[in-house]
Amino acid sequence: ATRVSQQQYDEVAKIKLKHGQLTYNQMARIISVKASKLTSNDRQTIQTPRKKIVVACAGTTDLPVSEEAAVTLEAAGCEVVRVYDAGVAGLHRIIKALPKLRDPDVRCVIVCAGMDGALPSVVGGLVNCPVIAVPTSVGYGAAFGGVSAMLTMMNSCAPGVGVVNIDNGFGAAALAYKCLPP
Repeated sequence: ATRVSQQQYDEVAKIKLKHGQLTYNQMARIISVKASKLTSNDRQTIQTPRKKIVVACAGTTDLPVSEEAAVTLEAAGCEVVRVYDAGVAGLHRIIKALPKLRDPDVRCVIVCAGMDGALPSVVGGLVNCPVIAVPTSVGYGAAFGGVSAMLTMMNSCAPGVGVVNIDNGFGAAALAYKCLPP
C-alpha cells in the first residue's frame, strides 16, 4: 500500500499475519508484505535482480517520491542505485553521479524533481537508456503544486524521456520495471 501515514500503519500493524511479515517504510510511506513461505524457485527469482535501475532526485524535498519508487522496485526484486540531491542548481553533483548513471547494467533511470523540473532533461541528455520523469509537488512561487515541473518535463527536448503524473513514484517504478528484460 502506498501513501500510508504512520497512524494508518499503526492500525494495520495490529492485524496478525500467519504467513508473512509486514514492513513500513516511513520515508516512502509504503507498507509491504513479504510472504514467509515461498518455493525455492520463487526465492531464487526474487533474490536475483534483473538489472539495475537508478532512482535520482533533485533535492531532499523530493525524497518521499523517490523512495516510493525505490522501495517499490526493491520489493519487485530489482537492484536500485540511489542518486539523491543532484539538482541542476549544482550541476557538479549530477556530473559526479555519471558513473552510476552510465553503468552498462542500468536499464532505466527514474528522475524525481520539483521546482523547475529540469533535471530529467539533463539526465536524458547524458544517458543511453529510458528516463522516467516524475514531477513532485514541492516548490514555491509559481510551482503550482508540481504542474510547472510537469509541463517542463513534458516539453523536454532530450530523447527518451517519458513523464508520469505528479508525485507518482509508484507509477514510475511500475513503468521502469516494464523496461527491464524478462
